[in-house]
Amino acid sequence: MSIMGHLNELRRRLFRIVIIVLLGFVAFYGVSEPLYAFLSAPLQACMPEGSKLIYTSPQGAFFTYMKVALVASLFGTSPFSFYQLWAFIAPGLYREERRAVLPLAFFSSIFFLAGAAFCFFLVFPIAFKFFMGFATETIVPMISVEEYLSFALKLLIAFGLVFEMPLFAYFLSRFGLLTPEFMRRTRRYAILVIFIVAAILTPPDVFSQCLMALPMLLLYEVSIYVSAMAYKKKDSGDASEKSEGKKEA
Repeated sequence: MSIMGHLNELRRRLFRIVIIVLLGFVAFYGVSEPLYAFLSAPLQACMPEGSKLIYTSPQGAFFTYMKVALVASLFGTSPFSFYQLWAFIAPGLYREERRAVLPLAFFSSIFFLAGAAFCFFLVFPIAFKFFMGFATETIVPMISVEEYLSFALKLLIAFGLVFEMPLFAYFLSRFGLLTPEFMRRTRRYAILVIFIVAAILTPPDVFSQCLMALPMLLLYEVSIYVSAMAYKKKDSGDASEKSEGKKEA
């Protein structure tokens, strides 16, 4: 396939993703208010008595519900979106690897949603309890719905992407672009990069950065073992192909 052919194929895949996300947006907008109530529950459980979520502009609540519906659509349609992305890559894979496109799309969405769930159920309660601990009788938190949504979505999406690390390690190792030896050798640099990435993706406070960096460090170690398994499988597959080639010769 030519470069233009690849670009046209990518355009078709992206168009399908956009259409399904828009359909999901329309469907989720009808339940955007209870979705926001669910999303803000960890914060409201830690807020002092008398504190409320507010919006500071006439259109604030309206656009907040629209964003909630859009993000809910992105999460809800993620299996279809990941399938389209892996299907675009599939023509460059071996026949055996093409069969793994559907499982890869499934596990990509599972890891992404697992990362978001980890953030929501484990990180949010700890973080909000810490932040609300600074409230006093004279300093009462009145958080805007827009600011909270921006804060929450940034962390949810960041954790979802971070949890894809073992899957990408497996994929790159199968292609021979990554080795477990390289990951072990560059571990100290990876730790530095992880803390830099955590600082970029999270709000500007050390507590949030550590909450993201610690799971990333654990996932990096898991990715080393995943890479070793994938690389060993790749070597055994290459050896079997060579032996079959010799038999045919």
